[in-house]
Amino acid sequence: MKTFVKSDRARFWILVAIVSISGFSQGMLLPLIAVIFEQDGISSTLNGLSATGLYIGTLIIAPFMEPQLRRFGYKPLILLGGGLVIASLFLFPLWKSVLFWFILRVLIGVGDQALHFSTQTWITSFSPQHRLGRNIAIYGMSFSVGFGAGPLFVPLVNIFEALPFIISGVLCLIAWSLVFLLRNDFPEVSSGSMASTGTLGRFKAAMVIAWVAFLPPLGYGFLEASLNSIYPVYALRQSIDVGMVSIMLAAFSLGAIATQLPLGSLSDRYGRRNVLIVALSGGALVFGIGSFFEAYAWVTVGFFALAGMFVGSTFSLGISFMADLMPKDLLPTGNLLCGIAFSIGSLTGPFLGGLFVQHSGGLSFLLLIAAILLVIFLVILLFGGKKKEPEAEFS
Repeated sequence: MKTFVKSDRARFWILVAIVSISGFSQGMLLPLIAVIFEQDGISSTLNGLSATGLYIGTLIIAPFMEPQLRRFGYKPLILLGGGLVIASLFLFPLWKSVLFWFILRVLIGVGDQALHFSTQTWITSFSPQHRLGRNIAIYGMSFSVGFGAGPLFVPLVNIFEALPFIISGVLCLIAWSLVFLLRNDFPEVSSGSMASTGTLGRFKAAMVIAWVAFLPPLGYGFLEASLNSIYPVYALRQSIDVGMVSIMLAAFSLGAIATQLPLGSLSDRYGRRNVLIVALSGGALVFGIGSFFEAYAWVTVGFFALAGMFVGSTFSLGISFMADLMPKDLLPTGNLLCGIAFSIGSLTGPFLGGLFVQHSGGLSFLLLIAAILLVIFLVILLFGGKKKEPEAEFS
């Protein structure tokens, strides 16, 4: 006789544990494979292209996720996604090939999309309104902590090259096994809902209702990817020590982790839009001012930490904002579009950031980040207070 976890609290913490381990595996893989390829003499261009496999996998599978979630429920998709990630992690040591590892990274992207989409939608569906911001903040913080801890295991490659992959796979397997304790559930469907319409119809309805809420995940994807991939290039050209760049990026991550829960709780009390307006304007101001102090490395570290405190929660706040605007039966669509927006930002950030560094004539890279945040702030300020209903236009 099967015994299932019944309380929402226990279910929530199991989903959080799964996401934190997933964050750990992603945070470990990015620098680990980059280091291995660098040691093997793989070109930096090919190294960078290989890293896009994760986001490509995410975008390829995204349009097909929502119908499967409605058909099979949350649990099967989490099991499928987690299983795909685990299998890929254990396959890495079997054959070292740029193409083979790229395919595995695409598969991990597919698995992560299924896992994150399902857990994220599940949490937003059963969280009460007065705790939604807090719960999504904990969800985001758990991923960030796992993602930040991942690189700490990269030095294990010096002991045995396959060891980091094996440890990550085992940890994912342990977290994945907890899913079997959960009873399956399905997205809510109400009478006269959009759930019975086609995928494109739901996408269109979700965009009309909550398009403004997809901008924070888009901006955060741009910010995170460009800071981690292009800012080091810019910094080296400005004669900033590579070790100091690592400290700056770590300071941003620590700042983001420190304020995830407080900002999420504040958004429950004062409203998602209001907290987003303060966070985005504060982040734009900090990055803008910080651009004038880049000659002072430790001062810049302080600005990065402060910026992380402001904008490190924009992804989770964007999800909560979307959940406020979206009817329950369109939550899967909204969560999926948040993930797609983040992936698009992650793909365009390094490209546009590279163009900026190449053609900006020496302007600070931080000004580009400040400008992106400022634009999103203005859009939310002007258009973020209105909610449209889909029935009027898509009945």
